[in-house]
Amino acid sequence: MRFLCVGDSMTIGSSGDFTWRYRMWQHLEATMPGGYEMVGPRTELYDAGANAPVAHAYGDPAFPVAARGHLAGWGEGWLHLAPAIGRAVAAARADVLLVSLGLIDLGFYTDCEQTAANARAFIAAARSANPRVRAVLLPVIPNIRAESDALFADECERFNVLLAKAVADLDEPASPLLLASHPTAYDIHEDTYDGTHPCPSGEHKLAAAFADAMHQAWGMGGPYVAAEAAG
Repeated sequence: MRFLCVGDSMTIGSSGDFTWRYRMWQHLEATMPGGYEMVGPRTELYDAGANAPVAHAYGDPAFPVAARGHLAGWGEGWLHLAPAIGRAVAAARADVLLVSLGLIDLGFYTDCEQTAANARAFIAAARSANPRVRAVLLPVIPNIRAESDALFADECERFNVLLAKAVADLDEPASPLLLASHPTAYDIHEDTYDGTHPCPSGEHKLAAAFADAMHQAWGMGGPYVAAEAAG
């Protein structure tokens, strides 16, 4: 089973981060040893000094290079990755997409309706490359901006409703879609280092949201256990 993590700055991470992708690798190693690959056209982290994705200094240098593949970018959203996902799925022969997108779209590029339309285009493009691809979609987690910007908070809430509708509309037996639950007890003041980007506790909670959705709906892997979250 070939997993492709797709996302924005919360997914690519920056120099020195472990990333939730690393936590997912640990989980898959524990629950699907020898039965998975993590794939994608990119392996880098974002480097703030260079303002570019050129860093390789993960929080754990032992994170295997072969497991660092992803399709994520600092400042990239559904708008940017919908045109790229078909090529990425085809090249990586991805079976399962783990997708965390939308916050950057709503914050800078598109309103909730346009963002939802781009999410639907993303799914269509992924299926054009692999008609049997599966996907787990994470709702937008409002960041610190939403605490002082009521209009932005409302856009996040409305988009999550539209994303749930898209999943319900587009789900099909040959290419199932899942809407992951909001990460359990996620607190942007405790689980991020700046009100947006996850610190280690947040990374665990994001990985758990994906892992538990796959296990509960598809029997894939196993539940994200407390021992993993303590690591």
